[in-house]
Amino acid sequence: MIDQLFEFVQNHPLLVGAFLLVLITWLVYEARSAATNAVTSAQATQLINREDAVVVDIREEKDFKAGHIAGARHLPQSKLESRMSELEKLKSQPIILVCKHGQSAGAAQAKLTKAGFEHVHKLKGGMAQWQADGLPVVRK
Repeated sequence: MIDQLFEFVQNHPLLVGAFLLVLITWLVYEARSAATNAVTSAQATQLINREDAVVVDIREEKDFKAGHIAGARHLPQSKLESRMSELEKLKSQPIILVCKHGQSAGAAQAKLTKAGFEHVHKLKGGMAQWQADGLPVVRK
């Protein structure tokens, strides 16, 4: 199998080069977008305490009930566009988006930013990191 791979690479250097270029570009893009307006658990706590940030949990109902940040508003990502009006009064306040592992919050962040929200952040590592840091969780 490895022999076939080497043979393919030797026979198609342009195709392999193009693939590697796209792969590297994608990895750089993902690394940059992951860091864009992402806050750590400590930074999120400071935003909540000092700037009255609003925590919006975009996980599904089952995950939200299993444990969420105290005072978090539940707005599932699947219903974000239809329920965005609930956040209309908060356009000038900092908003922290929380998902399960910090990966799907980026899409919701882009939607809110496009809708005119000024200070939208995502929680780096999501609820998994929040809990790993030993921070309090409310269970419903």
